Amino acid sequence: MKRLGILFLLLNFPAIVAANPSITKDNAWTGTFFFENDLFAGTDQNYTNGIKLSLASPDLDQFKDADKFGNWINLWDNVIPFIYEAKGIKNAQKGIVVSLGQKIFTPQDIQQTALIPDDRPYAGWLYAGTAFHTKTLNRLDSVELQLGMIGPASLAEDAQNFVHELRGFATAKGWDNQLNNEPAFAIIYEHKRRLRPKNFYDKWGFDVIGHGGFALGTVYTYGNVGAEARIGWNLPADFGTSLIRPGGDTNAPVDSSDPRLSTQGGFSVHAFAAITGRAVLRDIFLDGNTFSSSHSIKKKNLVGDLIVGASAIIGDIKFSYAQVFRTREFVGQADSTNFGSISVSWTF
Repeated sequence: MKRLGILFLLLNFPAIVAANPSITKDNAWTGTFFFENDLFAGTDQNYTNGIKLSLASPDLDQFKDADKFGNWINLWDNVIPFIYEAKGIKNAQKGIVVSLGQKIFTPQDIQQTALIPDDRPYAGWLYAGTAFHTKTLNRLDSVELQLGMIGPASLAEDAQNFVHELRGFATAKGWDNQLNNEPAFAIIYEHKRRLRPKNFYDKWGFDVIGHGGFALGTVYTYGNVGAEARIGWNLPADFGTSLIRPGGDTNAPVDSSDPRLSTQGGFSVHAFAAITGRAVLRDIFLDGNTFSSSHSIKKKNLVGDLIVGASAIIGDIKFSYAQVFRTREFVGQADSTNFGSISVSWTF
């Protein structure tokens, strides 16, 4: 049976990877599922789990063209973003991304019931987001609004303990010490630029994607800068590998040369490495509640990430895996944060 299955895949591989000619960047939606967990690093602490679902619209001439999202989008059409018109950049397209996600944070010792004053607080963040993208082939500007709940209303305790029980793991005992219920928000801006897309042999090529931006809000306030380098076969025409973070929904193709849209057949594989740094003024998951007294810990103001991984496109589906190594985020943190990130996107 295994041999028959392999033979079937080999015989049908051209059909599997063939792009759908009816899908173009002007009508293609891209849905992405993200899953992040420190289980991939053999730990259960700090940023311990994250999930996210997002849906990116096709390219639009105006935000108001996205009528499937409702008439409220019209309010933003003359506001976001303003920089392309001011700089005279022509042929820019717009796009909207809506998302729903949850993040979970715990201290190192999840079996202790008492509050652990010198470790990070238990915390959860359940949120919805809307991002407004303006883009060309080599440039992307995003403005995103995230709204949600911190505290028990985030359902972080229920989610973590349900999964632990399902897998036969010991449940976390200290959730009574988590941050209090609080509505929270963040406004995020991020700029990305593909600096040097280049083929060096047939379809083997590389590119570098720089990024910089900031976030303001009760959840986090920071400035960030970094870059990602990619090398491989038939690189996708997008803006790099997505993690669960503000401004991270960059899987949607921006040009018909992307393997997911190309009539030549959809296949791509590449490796990537990225580095990013943040200057952090506020992080509610360390600083504690904004409007009430809660557990908090002294954070570090400079935090960096090293990200390495690989990505593949088969047909109209993109698979990515990244391993993330994050520097210590608070004073007295025993170990740096390490987690894995999986994303699967479908362009349809």
